[in-house]
Amino acid sequence: MTTPSKISIAIAEPSTIVRSGLEIQLKKLSRYKVYVTQLFNEGKRDWTEAVAYNSHADIYILSPLLASLTPRKVCPALPESSRIVALNYGLLDPSMLREYDGVLPLSANTTQLLEVIERLQEPQAEDENMAGTESQSLTPREREIVVCVVKGMTNREIANALFLSTHTVITHRRNISKKLQIHSPSGLTIYAIMNKLVELDEINQRY
Repeated sequence: MTTPSKISIAIAEPSTIVRSGLEIQLKKLSRYKVYVTQLFNEGKRDWTEAVAYNSHADIYILSPLLASLTPRKVCPALPESSRIVALNYGLLDPSMLREYDGVLPLSANTTQLLEVIERLQEPQAEDENMAGTESQSLTPREREIVVCVVKGMTNREIANALFLSTHTVITHRRNISKKLQIHSPSGLTIYAIMNKLVELDEINQRY
């Protein structure tokens, strides 16, 4: 039987009902043993101060109502290695939340919540693996990004299409270049064709 991975999640959300419901859903994820910290406590303490005194969390789920569209500027105490997720009430277009590493719709079910968390773990796991050999094969996410690049998409367009932050896309592209030792879109195009990632009629076509 596989032991659930431990993961710490901090939540900053003004609504008690939303906070409680989210914590319940997080603790239903059988693949993870989730430790939840509530940063916003009925307004008794500013959440940015709570971050400064709170132990490091793997993921911060923040309401844009508190953190605005630029969470790291609003709260510079957020750890650089942590992932930041916007809890979207549906009032904002996801394209407006590019400074976040992920977006979680308020209507998300447990399956969607799990998908968001697993997507956030990918770059961290890949960065750790890069410490080994640089010639290792591409991950599924990296192959997706190669296809997007070959189709002529910009970093911002790739981020929107794959529900990532632009920063994460740039990190992936840097890792791809290191692994393949290919540093140009034309080189990636040749690689993608030779490895049957795309067909000729797909090149420079947008999603």
